[in-house]
Amino acid sequence: MSGRTGEHDIGQEAEGRAAESRAAADQEKEQLVEQVDWVDIPAGTLRRGTPADAVPAVARRYADTGVPVEWYLKEAPRAETHVPAFRIARTPVTVGQWALFAAATGRPEPQGTADHPVIGVAWEEAAAYCRWVGERTGLAVRLPTEDEWERAARGDDGREFPWGDEYRTGLANLVDLGLGTTTPVGAFPEGASPFGVLDMAGNADEWTSTLYAPYPGAPDDVPKTEDWAFDPHITRGGAFRHDRDLARCARRHGAYEKDLTAIGVGFRLAAPAR
Repeated sequence: MSGRTGEHDIGQEAEGRAAESRAAADQEKEQLVEQVDWVDIPAGTLRRGTPADAVPAVARRYADTGVPVEWYLKEAPRAETHVPAFRIARTPVTVGQWALFAAATGRPEPQGTADHPVIGVAWEEAAAYCRWVGERTGLAVRLPTEDEWERAARGDDGREFPWGDEYRTGLANLVDLGLGTTTPVGAFPEGASPFGVLDMAGNADEWTSTLYAPYPGAPDDVPKTEDWAFDPHITRGGAFRHDRDLARCARRHGAYEKDLTAIGVGFRLAAPAR
């Protein structure tokens, strides 16, 4: 074999190894997007919201947060509603997952650590990500409804927080933890909901697909619209900058400031039941 032939063979082998490496990297990226850690939420009855006569006591319990009683009234009345089976992602969409979407669709590269929740995402952009993942997986991926979100957080009872009725610092990334920023998703396993869904309190305030409206039978003092909100869709769970009242399963929230990064708005995925 001539030297030139040997060099040619070595070159081909190197190109082959490089191609294999690129293929492996591409496959790893595909898995990052497509292998969502889905949690199956069975059909069941959601004890949604808060009884109207209990709202004053809730406001007193969290008086140190400075939240007025009117904000809690949006949770009233308590109602039992059937929620069909669905799937929800165990954790919010991460910076790393969003970066792949951004690269594939010509959007700006996100800032932050790959395993932290992506924040600063507008509702329309979150919905676009859902569609993109749906096209790649063949699933009808979407944002969860408000009732689905509360069902995944609360389970079959009327608990106050995803983990139970008592608030405990250290079970969620909220302002009392003192970090002032996001943490890796799933970093608080003891704060899991009854179905094992993580980060349902704190870290990132999460978009739902539900437009704000008073619950049927709401007290007259509940506003019919929230014209002061930057976006009309309900958010749930609270972010790293929020107080413990927003960790409550019943608490209805929204994007009330334009800077969605500063207020920590992110999202997680939902899909039909298997």
